[in-house]
Amino acid sequence: MAGGLFALLDDVAVLAKAAAASVDDVAAAAGRASVKASGVIVDDTAVTPQYVQGIEPKRELPIIKTIAIGSLRNKLLFILPAALLLSQFLPVALTPLLMVGGTYLCFEGVEKIWERVSGHGEDAAGKAHDEGQVADEKTITSGAIRTDFILSAEIMVISLNEVKDEPFVTRAIILAVVAVLITVLVYGVVALIVKMDDVGLHLAKGDGARAGLGRGLVAAMPKLLSTLSVVGIAAMIWVGGHILLVGLDELSEYWSPLHHPYEWVHHAEEAVHDATGALGGVLGWVTNTIGSAILGFLVGAVVVAIMHVVPRKGGHDEAAADAPAADATH
Repeated sequence: MAGGLFALLDDVAVLAKAAAASVDDVAAAAGRASVKASGVIVDDTAVTPQYVQGIEPKRELPIIKTIAIGSLRNKLLFILPAALLLSQFLPVALTPLLMVGGTYLCFEGVEKIWERVSGHGEDAAGKAHDEGQVADEKTITSGAIRTDFILSAEIMVISLNEVKDEPFVTRAIILAVVAVLITVLVYGVVALIVKMDDVGLHLAKGDGARAGLGRGLVAAMPKLLSTLSVVGIAAMIWVGGHILLVGLDELSEYWSPLHHPYEWVHHAEEAVHDATGALGGVLGWVTNTIGSAILGFLVGAVVVAIMHVVPRKGGHDEAAADAPAADATH
């Protein structure tokens, strides 16, 4: 009887160790997947605070909470099942789908640069602000959740690509963990950023070091948002370019010339790694990052040119239609 009890306890211990190992594996895989999606995460964190600008302070956190719930619903109820089914029954589509998302990231990053250089986006935002146009909460949250859907889809597909060789159930668990983890991380940070100036104003009413800290937080808020925006843009272009680089290499089995971009960047990375000794690992990674960013910028620039710069037929037609009307007023 005692022997049977000890055997049972031993089996329980073995199962516990196996379960612990599985939890560790899931946590490690979720961590790797989250890191790979870092560019989109940073952009999501940088974009969201803009939705509560001009909103009454007491409504900021409720709005962010609503957006966060909508984001989690997007990931768990819509994106996750679709991604799992695709990976299970049509895995060959993952690389092209990932590359479409990578192209979108490159476009978003370069488009933001173009808007800053041309002043187009800033002018539109400034005009709306000057005219006192502040959308209602329902419009704000629905617009934010729609934008988040695109970013969340990209995060989940990137994460799925990292665990595509895992069993189906393990994949589902890892992606669910990633969905919850990233949502909590992004919107937790967003909430802290949004309320940072309020905390600063509260502290600034005190004396001495407390007041100095408060003024510092208030002064740091615009700089933090600006830095996040720049980092988000750079991360989108780099991550998007790297996705395209790896995707082209994977598709080269169908058409060998597609391997060349990856080969060039990889050779440059190896050359820098071998030539720089102790710093080889870091500088090699920097070289790969620069190569990915260059490809991402070039692809993004082409898409931006197609979408914004190259004149369209409709634009010419509208200009031609406006010309007689303008002449008739003189």
